[in-house]
Amino acid sequence: MGLDPGRCNRWTPPVDPTPPDRGRPMIASRLASRLPALLLAVATLASPTADAQQADLILHNGKIVTVDDAFSIAEAIAVSDGTLLRVGTDAEVLATRGPDTRVIDLGGKTVLPGLIDSHTHPTGASLTEFDHEIPDLRTIADVLDYIGQRARELGEGQWVVVRQVFITRLKEQRYPTRAELDRVAPKNPVLFATGPDASLNSMALELSGIDKNFEPEGPGKVERDPETGEPTGILRNLTRYVKADPPGRSPTPDEQDERLLTLLRDYNSVGLTAIIDRNASASAIDQYERLLDSGRLPIRIGISRGVDHSGPIEEIEREIRSVANHPLRNGGPMLRIVGIKMFLDGGMLTGSAFMREPWGVSEIYAIDDPHYRGVLFIPPDRLEPMVRAAVESGIQFTAHSVGDGAVHTLLDAYEAVNRDTPVAPTRPCITHSNFMSREAIDQAARLGVVLDIQPAWLYLDVRTLSAQFGDDRLRWFQPLKSLFEAGVTVGGGSDHMQKVGSFRSINPYNPFLGMWVAITRQARGYQGRLHPEEALSREQAIRLYTINNARLLFLEDQLGSLERGKLADFIVLDRDILTCPEDEIREITVEATYLNGEPVFEASGE
Repeated sequence: MGLDPGRCNRWTPPVDPTPPDRGRPMIASRLASRLPALLLAVATLASPTADAQQADLILHNGKIVTVDDAFSIAEAIAVSDGTLLRVGTDAEVLATRGPDTRVIDLGGKTVLPGLIDSHTHPTGASLTEFDHEIPDLRTIADVLDYIGQRARELGEGQWVVVRQVFITRLKEQRYPTRAELDRVAPKNPVLFATGPDASLNSMALELSGIDKNFEPEGPGKVERDPETGEPTGILRNLTRYVKADPPGRSPTPDEQDERLLTLLRDYNSVGLTAIIDRNASASAIDQYERLLDSGRLPIRIGISRGVDHSGPIEEIEREIRSVANHPLRNGGPMLRIVGIKMFLDGGMLTGSAFMREPWGVSEIYAIDDPHYRGVLFIPPDRLEPMVRAAVESGIQFTAHSVGDGAVHTLLDAYEAVNRDTPVAPTRPCITHSNFMSREAIDQAARLGVVLDIQPAWLYLDVRTLSAQFGDDRLRWFQPLKSLFEAGVTVGGGSDHMQKVGSFRSINPYNPFLGMWVAITRQARGYQGRLHPEEALSREQAIRLYTINNARLLFLEDQLGSLERGKLADFIVLDRDILTCPEDEIREITVEATYLNGEPVFEASGE
């Protein structure tokens, strides 16, 4: 390809990434310094020879998948000053070549727009192995061996905490029991936490004050032995009561930044040029701004600011409006706030998603109540004013909504607000939206609701979900094709929470795995394809991670497709995603990733 292998994995700062995101004085000073060039550019554009503008970079002799409205295929692209100068045939694009133009012969390779992940948690994920490496835990034995090892390393009395190892992905499809945790760590409190749910050993229960007489306030449940009434160790949405104090070394700010940059560069290596942080804290926003100001941010970031749903409604409304007034609401394409994020229900990975019908008695999820439907964190009468505050403030509202009960609850809140104030301009969102219905799809389409879905969850979790619910109840699980056909904008994400590494991470953030799942509807350990009538075409799967996610970022006029005038974010693949064998789609690797026309990742070798 003519790429310099000596620059492998090394980040090159984008050309002047800061002006769109910084204040007016800096912009004004830079504009003043460039006034002669700007005047010349204006004069050139006004003249008949506007097309004579010379490119900084040309890539030709390739297969350029533009993802424009017609899904056109071009041969070459030209870049000038970080934007796409021309997209077309080799002859058309090479006509923009000047004496200083860098020209790359693609040798027939395929180019896509830069990929976008609609749901990540990078600041937390980058630090999960800061203190020590966490092995891959796929069985109860793996979990118990790890807990026992940590207990020995830490010493008696120290908390051993395992987070986000989901039972749906364990071979045994169950929680480790209180007795098992006691056996491997009898002198250490142990917390096996999966989202808001958890399994604890006896010492952890005792230190947290959770006994036979414990009664929680608010939503949640302590699972109890039916004969003795004693806690089994399994908590539903009650980890807030666990007094865990995990030991370990705390990173300095510089170490936090380096860990985060390592992760963001790994995002670049799998073709990601933009992400959305779907629950950003104030400190995470500060960290992103710090990297941007220092010219080190190698990826575009949209922010859904996390807002707590507890407390007086008036205080929550004030916080929502304060997010709408944050300077980054007017941020440029490198860093911007798009809206807020809340949590409406539990999870399908833990047995607490809020469903319209009962979960059913389950050994997998340790459910013994035949009427149990999961956990709804925000009652409808509180949810509606929160949504209204976001819509009236002009920002996107989204909430973690996994079960179909939660999805319908959020859609009804959008419907109620829409009677007075149109919600569509704010692109109201449903995050996860795994369990849906025909009615939910139609309602989302009518209201202009967008969705943030994680295809890899189908791959990792359908084996367990099928055992729990059966095929019929999974008919509307991630109904991607129906959503596309209804005109609902749906974006693909990962919900990446832990570890660096696109396949070893929890959850995997390799976008080609996500595309392959969306196309095949195949799952690990599951025979056949889950409702193949909901499979996407290759074109649709590409849109899922490009132009659709650009719309979730409110940046479809600048990102998501390779069209003249848009920002020059694109990737070069090792094979043709449109024609390679279907099973090879998840094996695609990226040879180069460009942001603003500058390489932020280049693979070593050929």
